[in-house]
Amino acid sequence: MESRAVAKYMRISPQKVRKLAFTVKGKRVGDGIDILKFMPQKATKMVLKVINSAVANASLKDENVDVDDLFIKNIYVDQGPTLKRFRARARGRGTRILKRTSHITVVLSEDSV
Repeated sequence: MESRAVAKYMRISPQKVRKLAFTVKGKRVGDGIDILKFMPQKATKMVLKVINSAVANASLKDENVDVDDLFIKNIYVDQGPTLKRFRARARGRGTRILKRTSHITVVLSEDSV
């Protein structure tokens, strides 16, 4: 049985989230949460939120599921829409600032990867 959760339009660059996603991919849910709790990055809170949502989805989908047996089968981070802003620069010029967003998807499974 698989369950998944998606967080869309998170205001962080996908490149920063992918670093964290690869560290917990393939691990047990409990181990992945423990690893993320002690990482200093901003994206850990976002990834933890999605993992907890996927666990809740799994328990709602099947009441007999054991949360301790769940594995993080896959985490992938896609790029969302980019907010384009301008900032004043020297000599009356302006440069474009790209504020990137990301979509985080977590897939949990009962059998190991």
